[in-house]
Amino acid sequence: MLSSALPRRVGVGFKPEHFADILTEPQPVGFFEVHAENYMGAGGPPHAQLGRLREDYGLSVHGVGLSIGSMQQLDRHHLARLKTLCDRYQPESFSEHLAWSSHDSVFLNDLLPLPYTEETLARVVEHVDQVQMTLGRQMLLENPATYLLFADSTIEETAFLAEVARRTGCGLLLDVNNVFVAATNHNLDPGDYIDRFPLAAVREIHLSGHSETADELGAPLLIDSHDTPVKDPVWALYQEVLGRIGPVASLIEWDNDVPAWPVLRAEAASAQHLLDAAHRSVAA
Repeated sequence: MLSSALPRRVGVGFKPEHFADILTEPQPVGFFEVHAENYMGAGGPPHAQLGRLREDYGLSVHGVGLSIGSMQQLDRHHLARLKTLCDRYQPESFSEHLAWSSHDSVFLNDLLPLPYTEETLARVVEHVDQVQMTLGRQMLLENPATYLLFADSTIEETAFLAEVARRTGCGLLLDVNNVFVAATNHNLDPGDYIDRFPLAAVREIHLSGHSETADELGAPLLIDSHDTPVKDPVWALYQEVLGRIGPVASLIEWDNDVPAWPVLRAEAASAQHLLDAAHRSVAA
C-alpha cells in the first residue's frame, strides 16, 4: 500500500479564482488541497488548472462524499471515480471525514455525525479497508466538528479513531478547529481531547475559522463555517499540538466568503511562522 507524505509545510485549499494570482510567482506554500468531487469530470478548466499546479506543488485530495460512516455499502461508482482521480495526479495525501452523507441513492450534502459503537466501528473499519485497497494507498481519516452527542455511544471519539487507525493502518487528519468547535459545543476541554487523541497517527492538520452564535438556551454554539480567519484559541491549540508531535503538514481551509489571494496567503504565512518554530525546536 502506497504511503507518501506531504511536505511538512503549510498548504492552502485551492480556489479557481486564485489561479491567476498563484501563477504570477512562486508561492510560499508547500501544497494545495482540493475537494475530490470537484475533479471527477474527464477534463476542462478544473483539470487544466490542477495539472498546472501539480507541476510545482504537493497535492492533497480531500473527499467529502464517500460517506465512510454510513451503515450502507460504499458507492462503488464514486469510489471508482476517486481512484481514477488519484491515479491521474498521484497526490501525496488522500483524506476523508468520519461522517456519513448519503442514504440509499440520496446525497445529503452534509457531513453528519454517527454514534460510536462496536457496530459502527466495524463498519467504518470495513469501509476504510475498502478505500485503501481500491486506491492502493493509505488514507487519512478526519475528526468531525459535532453539534450533538448520541446517548447510545459506548466508545469515546478519540478511542474510536485510535482503533480505526490500529485496525486499518490508516493515518489521521487532525482538524484543530473541529476539536475546538466540538469541545465548546459540548462544554468540554479541548486540551483534554488532545491529551487522548492518538497523535502518533497524525499525518496532516487542518486549520480554519468558525462562526460564533448561541443555542436556544443562550449557551455558546460554534459552527465550523470555514469563512473567517483562524481564531486565537485555535492558533493556541495548534501550537500545543506542534509542541507535542513536532512539525506536520498543515492546511488553511477557507471555503466560504473566500478572500483575495493575498489575504489567504497571509493566513498561511501565520501558520508557517508557528510551523517554523516547531522545526527549530526539533532541531535544537
